[in-house]
Amino acid sequence: MAKRPPIIVIIGSVDHGKTTLLDYIRKTNVAAKEAGGITQSVGAYEIEHEGRKITFIDTPGHEAFSKMKARGAKIADIAVLVVAADDGVQPQTKEAIKIIKESETPFVVAINKIDKVPDTSKVKNELMQAGVLLEGYGGDISNQPVSAKTGEGMNDLLDLILLAADMEHLDYDPSHLGKGFVLEATLDSRRGPLATVIVTDGTIRRGDSIRTNEAFGKIKILENFLGKTIMEATASSPVRILGFETIPKVGEDFIAGPKLEPDISTKASPTKIKGPKTAAPEGQETIRLILKADTSGSLEALSEIIKNLPHKESQNIEIAEEAVGNIGDGDVKLAISTKATIIGFKTSASKAAETLARAHGVRLVQSKIVYELLKAIEETLESLHKKIIKGKLEILAVFSKKGTQQIIGGKVTEGVCCLTPRTRLKPAMF
Repeated sequence: MAKRPPIIVIIGSVDHGKTTLLDYIRKTNVAAKEAGGITQSVGAYEIEHEGRKITFIDTPGHEAFSKMKARGAKIADIAVLVVAADDGVQPQTKEAIKIIKESETPFVVAINKIDKVPDTSKVKNELMQAGVLLEGYGGDISNQPVSAKTGEGMNDLLDLILLAADMEHLDYDPSHLGKGFVLEATLDSRRGPLATVIVTDGTIRRGDSIRTNEAFGKIKILENFLGKTIMEATASSPVRILGFETIPKVGEDFIAGPKLEPDISTKASPTKIKGPKTAAPEGQETIRLILKADTSGSLEALSEIIKNLPHKESQNIEIAEEAVGNIGDGDVKLAISTKATIIGFKTSASKAAETLARAHGVRLVQSKIVYELLKAIEETLESLHKKIIKGKLEILAVFSKKGTQQIIGGKVTEGVCCLTPRTRLKPAMF
């Protein structure tokens, strides 16, 4: 058995400095690349402190990504709960605490932004009220005041993480078949299905067969988190794998080895997954959506948000299809036939798709920021509600034709029917 580096998840409320904290540790600038200042996809990074490696998983802080956040907490050895000294415990902080406790993940607390508010007593009291009993406040949860901006307390936080890892006795067998979990998966337009994985046991090597419950393949290219090609990876390493025949499901366990065969229960993971078709009651306005996203994790989160959007009883949201990848003319053709709006999250549309969409009046909504997409959907729902209700006419008699027109007699049963700009028939009028 050999000792393995700890896998750490950063978790907490939006704008409390999780990404900035990780940026300082890694001496990179991921925050500037994240649209809207929010980490909107799960990433894994490896750093070295005091000669020891630590793997960090950066999870989104926005409440809309609670599913991805829960997955991140479940797969980590230790969680770092980040709470800003100026904002204190927020609803999303409480959600993060709940996820950590439900997954039984050991954790430490980083009280951030002490450059703004040096006194941390208020935050500690709020954490105590939220059920997090810190050392010195009636409990044994370790905590460290830090400033991700100036770097104050950061080395002490890393020392605290390594100490917590030593208490967990993390080890692995390098001779075992490589095992781990799929952290993220996407469809690369040039290279095909691409999966980000974390190895939890054994060793995976270039040329190994690899299998999950949903996908099978052979490792053609193995890259470390910096994008550098490597020949093998051991436990706790975050790596990218090219070689799956289909896109694996995010959160799945995988196994890799030289002579693996596809499991008979393994079923192909389709690139496109049709959403639920809910029948709209009579008189209900329906907005149909086709969802496209850059990764399967983003797609899952976006789909969940939309399904839970508040809307009026007279409206119905129907997801016609969900898919990973850029928007193509096939998506537009489906939108034409289903009268759907295409929602693209961190994706681009091909020229052919844009041309076809313009020609047929198909609406394309694309953004790298989830708020903008939600706003566009809400505006569409509002515009549906504001439409003038067309009247219903009950046909009571059919008369002879006059040229190409049919003469009928009837009664208006609902709304208003306009025959000419000057003639408006109301209910019960013949």
